[in-house]
Amino acid sequence: MSPAEAHAGGAGWFPAFGSRADGTAEPSGPAAHDGGPDHGPYLICLSYAGGTASVYRGWQRELAALGWRGRVVPVQLPGRGLRLRERPYTSMRQLGEAVAKAVADRFLPCDYSLFGHSMGALLAYEVACALRRGGAAGPRHLFVSGSRAPHLYGDRADHSLSDDELFRFVADLGGLGPEPSVGGAYFHQRLPTLRADLRACDGYRWRPRPPLPCPVTAFSGAEDQLAPESDVEAWRPYTSGSFLRRHLPGGHFFLNGPACSVLLREVRAELGRTHSGPGCATRPVTPSRNAAWTY
Repeated sequence: MSPAEAHAGGAGWFPAFGSRADGTAEPSGPAAHDGGPDHGPYLICLSYAGGTASVYRGWQRELAALGWRGRVVPVQLPGRGLRLRERPYTSMRQLGEAVAKAVADRFLPCDYSLFGHSMGALLAYEVACALRRGGAAGPRHLFVSGSRAPHLYGDRADHSLSDDELFRFVADLGGLGPEPSVGGAYFHQRLPTLRADLRACDGYRWRPRPPLPCPVTAFSGAEDQLAPESDVEAWRPYTSGSFLRRHLPGGHFFLNGPACSVLLREVRAELGRTHSGPGCATRPVTPSRNAAWTY
């Protein structure tokens, strides 16, 4: 059975990792909220290679403290967390289509934005493109973090590194966290999923298509060797709307460090600018100003 067939039901994509400002569990789908229908807005978050939805565990509380009244929706991809027994995808395009279908089935036509870090940024872009291809309402905003622009992927073969080489690669990027012994244990547990994610990234080949109409904000890390500043700046032509780039302190995993508080303030500011009020996003999908655009 292919991953697409195995995950066709869409169950498990959106675990309730979010929480209300008072710390109680927050459901992640359009459910009853304060006695009425819940129309969002939603911030749908996609993790880096080998990561889980728990990367975004504290974001609901942090954004609520900054005055945002929406819901953070971390996406749990197959092969990790409660979906550990499921086979992970090795094709970015197929994964993007599967996540797009899950988003459309669960949240549309509600107001939503997409956030992704590293592999998650590339996946968020593919999700937005897949939704547009299907005629669905696009995101209010696309946030891409710690990622090269899509056309710059496809020149690496990290998935083929030996276990020891891959361990050193992740360690050098700062991916083992502040306690390498604990991070090393997680690394070995997630190794098959990490390799599948890296294969999806290494095998990705961008196809020319019109830029997205939504605003894009890109975050780069000052010491990020995998996605340097110039490669993050290269996201600029991927939108026909506004483009902002924010340069933050830290390496590739600045998302997990002190810079995250600065990042969340920037995200909150942009969500405030792009959300026009409560309720669903009903704007039509408009064609690009240059439908023949190629990079």
